[in-house]
Amino acid sequence: MSETETTPLPVREVDGLTVPQPGTYTVDASHSELTFSVRHMMVSKVRGRFNQVAGSIRFAEDLVDSVVEVDIDVASIDTNAPDRDAHLKSADFFDAEQYPSITFRSTGVRDLKGDSFTLEGDLTVRDVTRPVSFTATYNGAGRNPWGQTVVGFEGTVELDREDFGLTWNQALETGGVLVGKVAKIDIAIEAAGPA
Repeated sequence: MSETETTPLPVREVDGLTVPQPGTYTVDASHSELTFSVRHMMVSKVRGRFNQVAGSIRFAEDLVDSVVEVDIDVASIDTNAPDRDAHLKSADFFDAEQYPSITFRSTGVRDLKGDSFTLEGDLTVRDVTRPVSFTATYNGAGRNPWGQTVVGFEGTVELDREDFGLTWNQALETGGVLVGKVAKIDIAIEAAGPA
């Protein structure tokens, strides 16, 4: 095959959407991102990220049966403030020593309309598992320079952190609390499959 020729991507058309053939794709941590934001002192937001994310996406013959699994290294939390990061890793919040991972395991796909869908699953933080629903978008498929097929997704969800045992807070003299209850999570995933 000449340098100008390309092999076709292992994709298929489903309801006008180009998606991978059934198979498992591995999350590319260097091209994926999980960020969050939480209100601070009722007037601003603290933003942060987890720098180490792993997982897989298993595309099923019927897209609604596909499965997403994500593991997040709690110790990789980064809010650009080492003292705050240390506090977030402590038993007051995530207790990284006892619970080193946050996990998400999808349980279903619904409301599939074009490239948008709802991804439902179980999120485990510390020792608490609760159902969550991400509003998600499929960004398409391509090929990387090493011949692998890559796919991209983005999703967002808002959670009450106290539902997961993250209840630490401090009252403010002016009223309100130091840390907001609602955490917004945004995730962007690139995953690579076989060449």
